[in-house]
Amino acid sequence: MEIVCLDLEGVLVPEIWIAFAEASGIPELKKTTRDEPDYNKLMNYRLAILKEHNLGLKEIQDTIAKIDPMPGAKEFLDELRSLTQVIIISDTFTQFAKPLMKKLGYPTIFCNTLEVADNGEITGFRMRIENSKYTTVKALQSIGYETIASGDSYNDLGMIKASKAGFLFKSTDKIKADNPDLPAFETYDELLNAIKANL
Repeated sequence: MEIVCLDLEGVLVPEIWIAFAEASGIPELKKTTRDEPDYNKLMNYRLAILKEHNLGLKEIQDTIAKIDPMPGAKEFLDELRSLTQVIIISDTFTQFAKPLMKKLGYPTIFCNTLEVADNGEITGFRMRIENSKYTTVKALQSIGYETIASGDSYNDLGMIKASKAGFLFKSTDKIKADNPDLPAFETYDELLNAIKANL
Protein backbone atom coordinates (compact mmCIF):
# COMPACT_ATOMS: atom_id res chain seq x y z
CA MET A 1 0.00 0.00 0.00
CA GLU A 2 1.35 3.42 -0.96
CA ILE A 3 1.26 6.66 0.95
CA VAL A 4 2.30 10.01 -0.55
CA CYS A 5 4.40 12.35 1.60
CA LEU A 6 4.46 16.00 0.53
CA ASP A 7 6.30 19.04 1.78
CA LEU A 8 4.07 22.06 2.51
CA GLU A 9 5.87 25.36 1.89
CA GLY A 10 7.06 25.90 -1.66
CA VAL A 11 4.97 22.90 -2.81
CA LEU A 12 1.38 23.64 -1.77
CA VAL A 13 1.58 27.11 -0.20
CA PRO A 14 4.04 30.00 -0.58
CA GLU A 15 6.95 30.18 1.85
CA ILE A 16 5.59 31.67 5.09
CA TRP A 17 8.85 33.33 6.12
CA ILE A 18 9.28 34.99 2.72
CA ALA A 19 5.74 36.37 2.94
CA PHE A 20 6.45 37.63 6.46
CA ALA A 21 9.78 39.13 5.38
CA GLU A 22 7.93 41.12 2.73
CA ALA A 23 5.11 42.14 5.09
CA SER A 24 7.49 43.21 7.85
CA GLY A 25 10.10 44.80 5.58
CA ILE A 26 12.89 42.61 7.04
CA PRO A 27 14.72 41.03 4.08
CA GLU A 28 16.91 38.86 6.35
CA LEU A 29 13.85 36.73 7.09
CA LYS A 30 13.67 35.60 3.44
CA LYS A 31 16.27 32.90 4.13
CA THR A 32 14.63 29.42 3.96
CA THR A 33 15.60 25.74 3.89
CA ARG A 34 16.39 26.27 0.22
CA ASP A 35 19.31 28.43 1.40
CA GLU A 36 20.26 26.89 4.76
CA PRO A 37 20.34 23.08 5.11
CA ASP A 38 20.71 23.22 8.94
CA TYR A 39 17.16 23.79 10.22
CA ASN A 40 18.10 24.47 13.86
CA LYS A 41 20.60 27.09 12.75
CA LEU A 42 17.99 28.68 10.46
CA MET A 43 15.30 28.82 13.17
CA ASN A 44 17.64 30.28 15.79
CA TYR A 45 18.65 32.93 13.23
CA ARG A 46 14.98 33.75 12.63
CA LEU A 47 14.10 33.92 16.33
CA ALA A 48 16.99 36.31 16.99
CA ILE A 49 15.71 38.63 14.25
CA LEU A 50 12.14 38.50 15.62
CA LYS A 51 13.42 39.39 19.12
CA GLU A 52 15.54 42.23 17.75
CA HIS A 53 12.48 43.73 16.02
CA ASN A 54 10.07 42.93 18.88
CA LEU A 55 7.87 40.77 16.64
CA GLY A 56 5.88 37.78 17.87
CA LEU A 57 3.44 35.09 16.88
CA LYS A 58 0.50 37.43 16.28
CA GLU A 59 2.34 39.42 13.62
CA ILE A 60 3.31 36.27 11.76
CA GLN A 61 -0.21 34.82 12.04
CA ASP A 62 -1.64 38.08 10.65
CA THR A 63 0.51 37.53 7.54
CA ILE A 64 -0.41 33.84 7.31
CA ALA A 65 -4.13 34.76 7.34
CA LYS A 66 -3.56 36.52 4.00
CA ILE A 67 -1.67 33.61 2.38
CA ASP A 68 -3.58 31.41 -0.06
CA PRO A 69 -2.49 28.03 -1.41
CA MET A 70 -0.56 28.16 -4.67
CA PRO A 71 -2.82 28.18 -7.76
CA GLY A 72 -3.99 24.62 -8.42
CA ALA A 73 -2.64 23.23 -5.12
CA LYS A 74 -5.99 22.37 -3.53
CA GLU A 75 -7.26 20.74 -6.73
CA PHE A 76 -4.03 18.72 -7.00
CA LEU A 77 -4.32 17.64 -3.38
CA ASP A 78 -8.02 16.77 -3.71
CA GLU A 79 -7.35 14.57 -6.74
CA LEU A 80 -4.36 12.92 -5.09
CA ARG A 81 -6.37 12.20 -1.92
CA SER A 82 -9.08 10.55 -4.04
CA LEU A 83 -6.43 8.09 -5.30
CA THR A 84 -4.33 7.32 -2.22
CA GLN A 85 -3.43 8.34 1.33
CA VAL A 86 -1.52 11.63 1.62
CA ILE A 87 0.43 13.09 4.54
CA ILE A 88 2.01 16.53 4.55
CA ILE A 89 5.32 16.37 6.40
CA SER A 90 6.56 19.85 7.15
CA ASP A 91 9.14 21.58 9.31
CA THR A 92 6.63 24.38 9.91
CA PHE A 93 4.70 24.71 13.18
CA THR A 94 1.14 23.93 14.24
CA GLN A 95 0.62 27.63 15.06
CA PHE A 96 1.46 28.52 11.44
CA ALA A 97 -0.13 25.58 9.63
CA LYS A 98 -3.66 25.56 11.08
CA PRO A 99 -5.22 28.34 8.93
CA LEU A 100 -3.49 26.97 5.82
CA MET A 101 -4.86 23.47 6.45
CA LYS A 102 -8.36 24.93 6.44
CA LYS A 103 -7.75 26.43 2.99
CA LEU A 104 -6.43 23.07 1.74
CA GLY A 105 -9.43 21.08 2.99
CA TYR A 106 -7.85 19.78 6.22
CA PRO A 107 -5.31 17.25 4.96
CA THR A 108 -3.25 15.34 7.54
CA ILE A 109 -0.10 17.22 8.53
CA PHE A 110 2.85 16.22 10.69
CA CYS A 111 4.78 19.31 11.84
CA ASN A 112 6.46 20.92 14.85
CA THR A 113 5.49 23.29 17.68
CA LEU A 114 6.58 26.78 18.67
CA GLU A 115 7.22 27.75 22.28
CA VAL A 116 5.36 31.00 22.85
CA ALA A 117 5.42 33.23 25.95
CA ASP A 118 2.25 34.79 27.39
CA ASN A 119 3.13 38.09 25.68
CA GLY A 120 3.25 36.38 22.26
CA GLU A 121 7.04 36.29 21.97
CA ILE A 122 8.30 33.14 20.24
CA THR A 123 10.90 31.90 22.71
CA GLY A 124 11.83 28.62 21.06
CA PHE A 125 10.66 25.65 19.04
CA ARG A 126 10.16 21.93 19.59
CA MET A 127 10.90 19.60 16.71
CA ARG A 128 8.56 16.61 16.66
CA ILE A 129 11.51 14.30 16.04
CA GLU A 130 15.07 14.72 14.77
CA ASN A 131 15.36 14.73 10.94
CA SER A 132 11.56 14.52 10.90
CA LYS A 133 10.84 14.03 7.20
CA TYR A 134 13.27 11.14 6.71
CA THR A 135 12.38 9.58 10.08
CA THR A 136 8.64 9.76 9.35
CA VAL A 137 9.04 8.11 5.93
CA LYS A 138 11.13 5.31 7.48
CA ALA A 139 8.49 4.85 10.22
CA LEU A 140 5.72 4.59 7.61
CA GLN A 141 7.77 2.01 5.72
CA SER A 142 8.26 0.04 8.96
CA ILE A 143 4.48 -0.42 9.25
CA GLY A 144 4.07 -1.68 5.71
CA TYR A 145 3.65 1.41 3.54
CA GLU A 146 5.60 2.14 0.39
CA THR A 147 6.24 5.88 0.29
CA ILE A 148 6.25 8.32 -2.61
CA ALA A 149 7.64 11.74 -1.65
CA SER A 150 8.01 15.20 -3.11
CA GLY A 151 9.47 18.49 -1.91
CA ASP A 152 11.53 21.49 -2.96
CA SER A 153 14.28 22.00 -0.37
CA TYR A 154 17.37 20.51 1.22
CA ASN A 155 15.34 19.21 4.17
CA ASP A 156 13.15 17.18 1.77
CA LEU A 157 16.01 15.22 0.17
CA GLY A 158 16.11 12.56 2.89
CA MET A 159 12.46 11.57 2.51
CA ILE A 160 12.62 11.82 -1.29
CA LYS A 161 15.67 9.56 -1.58
CA ALA A 162 14.38 7.05 1.00
CA SER A 163 11.08 6.57 -0.85
CA LYS A 164 10.05 4.10 -3.55
CA ALA A 165 9.66 7.11 -5.84
CA GLY A 166 10.69 10.68 -5.12
CA PHE A 167 10.43 13.95 -6.97
CA LEU A 168 11.66 17.51 -6.69
CA PHE A 169 8.91 20.09 -7.19
CA LYS A 170 9.50 23.78 -7.94
CA SER A 171 13.02 23.38 -6.54
CA THR A 172 16.09 25.58 -7.02
CA ASP A 173 18.54 25.23 -9.90
CA LYS A 174 21.29 24.37 -7.38
CA ILE A 175 19.33 21.57 -5.69
CA LYS A 176 18.33 20.18 -9.10
CA ALA A 177 21.94 20.33 -10.35
CA ASP A 178 23.23 18.66 -7.16
CA ASN A 179 20.64 15.86 -7.49
CA PRO A 180 20.49 15.03 -11.22
CA ASP A 181 19.11 11.55 -10.44
CA LEU A 182 15.88 13.02 -9.04
CA PRO A 183 13.07 13.85 -11.50
CA ALA A 184 12.16 17.53 -11.15
CA PHE A 185 8.77 19.00 -12.03
CA GLU A 186 7.30 22.48 -12.21
CA THR A 187 3.55 21.82 -12.62
CA TYR A 188 0.99 19.90 -10.56
CA ASP A 189 -0.08 17.94 -13.66
CA GLU A 190 3.48 16.65 -14.14
CA LEU A 191 3.79 15.74 -10.47
CA LEU A 192 0.37 14.06 -10.36
CA ASN A 193 1.17 11.98 -13.44
CA ALA A 194 4.52 10.91 -11.97
CA ILE A 195 2.87 9.90 -8.69
CA LYS A 196 0.07 8.03 -10.51
CA ALA A 197 2.67 6.06 -12.47
CA ASN A 198 4.05 4.76 -9.16
CA LEU A 199 0.77 3.90 -7.43
